[in-house]
Amino acid sequence: MTDWQELESKYYMQTIVRVPVTLVRGKGARVWDDKGKEYLDFVNGLAVNCLGHCHPVVVEAVAEQARTLVQTSNWYYTVPQVRLAQLLVENSCLDKAFICNSGLEANEGAVKLARRYGHLKLKGAYEVITTMGSFHGRSLAMTAASGQPSMHEPYVPLPVGFVNVANNDIEAIKSATTDKTCAVMLEPVQGEGGVNISDDDYLKKVREWCDRKGILLILDEVQTGIGRLGALFGYQLYDIEPDIMTLAKGMGGGIPIGALLAKEKASVFAPGDHNATFGGNPVTSAAACAVLKYVIDNDIPGNVKKVGQYLMEGLQKLKKKYSFITEVRGRGFLVAIEFNGDIAQDVLMACLEKGLLVNKLKPNAIRLIPPLIVGNNEIDMAIGILDEIFSGIVK
Repeated sequence: MTDWQELESKYYMQTIVRVPVTLVRGKGARVWDDKGKEYLDFVNGLAVNCLGHCHPVVVEAVAEQARTLVQTSNWYYTVPQVRLAQLLVENSCLDKAFICNSGLEANEGAVKLARRYGHLKLKGAYEVITTMGSFHGRSLAMTAASGQPSMHEPYVPLPVGFVNVANNDIEAIKSATTDKTCAVMLEPVQGEGGVNISDDDYLKKVREWCDRKGILLILDEVQTGIGRLGALFGYQLYDIEPDIMTLAKGMGGGIPIGALLAKEKASVFAPGDHNATFGGNPVTSAAACAVLKYVIDNDIPGNVKKVGQYLMEGLQKLKKKYSFITEVRGRGFLVAIEFNGDIAQDVLMACLEKGLLVNKLKPNAIRLIPPLIVGNNEIDMAIGILDEIFSGIVK
């Protein structure tokens, strides 16, 4: 049998510490490794496989489009790209869409669009305010945008134009706003930063401040969009509307794709300002159309809201039972369990042994990001495994 992990260490850049399992097949909420062992997948491609693995609507859309037209150039119109833009706009509060390849590209495009707006409307303003704990991607610019100093250190000097301030603190945003500010960029819930929940009125206050100062509000919904929080888009839970929104992860159901959406007033790109060779590729766009239509037609966000509450109730019971669990937080199917010690790696490996995939969020926290289609049975199975593991931990 081929040792894929040994081959990886020989040929692949060591940019991530991998979990020691080689996955070869997936269906629904389950995956199998190269030895045939089955796992319940609550990592879900890091919030990507929103309909689970190899959902028929994704597989069929990809196969049909691959037989029809795989790639052209954006010099030409293609049907899936236009259909996807139409679906996104007609089901959101935004007016225009640009399809790209990833969340990173979407966020880069959002900042670029905001700077263009600042140049045209705000006397050349170019700075974007972001918050500590945020994560917007790993390019040099988005590393600077992300409010995580540990990400910054290895790559200084970073691109200028980003101001990181305290999260959930409207006064910090107000203090950082100057005549150089063109936008504020936030995640409704900080995913990579710790599943940090925005206060109920925080985003409303930011929206009001942006309106007062005439600057743009960008919402990074790369992780929170497409039903993850129990609404199609996270902004709907906070009763606000962004000027610019970015999407990716769950939008393609496992196929790489991203999107940048903007209100009419913020849609200031002119021909030649922005493009992507593979952006809006017919195959990826067809997959995203199928995913988005399925999510909407089958009220998948409603399932997330209902079953997510069931998940949270189960985790709260575990918190009451085990004193070393200090906090359970999240919305919908984006949930973190925090401990009073650095035991996340031990918990992850114990889960792996028992057939449950979880994500190590921090040394003292794990994250659960299940597919949006799971029901109470899968939740019971995951809670049962966690209960069994926690019962063996003495803290």
